[in-house]
Amino acid sequence: MIREYKTISEVAGPLMVVKGVEDVGYDELGEIELANGELRHCKVLELNGTDAVVQLFENSAGMNLKESKVRFLGHGNQLGVSLDMLGRVFDGMGRPIDGGAEIIPDEYLDINGLAMNPAAREYPSEFIQTGVSAIDGLNTLVRGQKLPIFSGSGLPHANLAAQIARQAKVRGTDSKFAVVFAAVGITYEEAEFFMTDFRKSGAIDRSVMFLNLANDPAVERIATPRMALTAAEYLAFEQNMHVLVIITDITNYAESLREVSAARKEVPGRRGYPGYLYTDLATMYERAGKKKGIDGSITMIPIVSMPEDDITHPIPDLTGYITEGQIILSRDLYRKGVTPPIDVLPSLSRLKDKGIGEGKTRKDHADVLNQLFAIYARGKECKELMAILGEAALSDVDKLYAKFADEFENKYVSQGYEKDRSIEETLDVGWELLRTMPRSELKRVKKEYLDEFYDKK
Repeated sequence: MIREYKTISEVAGPLMVVKGVEDVGYDELGEIELANGELRHCKVLELNGTDAVVQLFENSAGMNLKESKVRFLGHGNQLGVSLDMLGRVFDGMGRPIDGGAEIIPDEYLDINGLAMNPAAREYPSEFIQTGVSAIDGLNTLVRGQKLPIFSGSGLPHANLAAQIARQAKVRGTDSKFAVVFAAVGITYEEAEFFMTDFRKSGAIDRSVMFLNLANDPAVERIATPRMALTAAEYLAFEQNMHVLVIITDITNYAESLREVSAARKEVPGRRGYPGYLYTDLATMYERAGKKKGIDGSITMIPIVSMPEDDITHPIPDLTGYITEGQIILSRDLYRKGVTPPIDVLPSLSRLKDKGIGEGKTRKDHADVLNQLFAIYARGKECKELMAILGEAALSDVDKLYAKFADEFENKYVSQGYEKDRSIEETLDVGWELLRTMPRSELKRVKKEYLDEFYDKK
């Protein structure tokens, strides 16, 4: 039986205290009925004896504490899931905002989900083609992996996210592929950009979008990524689909977590973020992966804006610990007009070796990858020397390396946001660049691959 309480004792910012409650649990949802009949929503954050501290989803303006009533609903935040979600746009709380009909759910799932049992996990090993050479060729994404994009303020991570969502596919399989896209705390212009891009390209038909705008409540921002992951788990583990989850921007999520933590007067950790930030992020990231005996999988690309381009900031720092690598966007490359401005040297995919090679991409992939990294790294060093000592101080071979670095950025990394390259095209562009170097400098490629690909006209 649902009880009504008229025992609201105080409101402080987004928090409210209700006294004398019975049989109420942590994270339980509640409804607040105002004197004029208006309904607002809340959830239980903390219980102290018979006192419940609840968090308001909307603001407390116009709320008369003596006349308002609170009802607790007996369950946590839930999402109604169904295959009809594909092609639809929802707000941060899972309500349709695209003008379409309400979803008739197959079932209701708790958005907090359950951690995947490590013993039930299958090791990620299948290549996902994003169509972006700097990712596919050098920092390969594997099905079931968590590979974040670290960006800076003003860098075009939105364009890259939209490109990956548009182009990503699992090769060599008949399984259906879906994209779950969660926008957390973004502006209306950004939301409009994503919706327009998805509709124009037709990617919306295989996508589920959750949009939380910057002017929406902080508590909704905390729920949005979990809504998206719940939809992804349903599509992957109950409908056997390959699901790519893109979340932008994790920094906005963490800022909301800090805001709620401060309102609860919790002891702050590093830079004011709550001490449980690592645990909280892990409860989201670790929901990605593959399960033994199930065809479906969840691959995750969270986007993290690094405040002041600081990779040691708590959010990218902790994200790097939990995930399997990172793709880093470079402000210097962006100024040079490289699109997408992916800085391949500090970027890393810890699982790339498992997803490349014969039967997955192509037999020469690993050698081409290592050789491109080696020559580009030395080319960057030669360019730095040139800036300090002048071009005359470089040997003829060093000048070749410096020229290679420029060509690599312009032809391999910079491909625009509309170009969708297959892995074969990416590797062929790599060989085209390697042919500009003397064969004697290609020490990381097997002779048989040099015979087959380097001498190829």
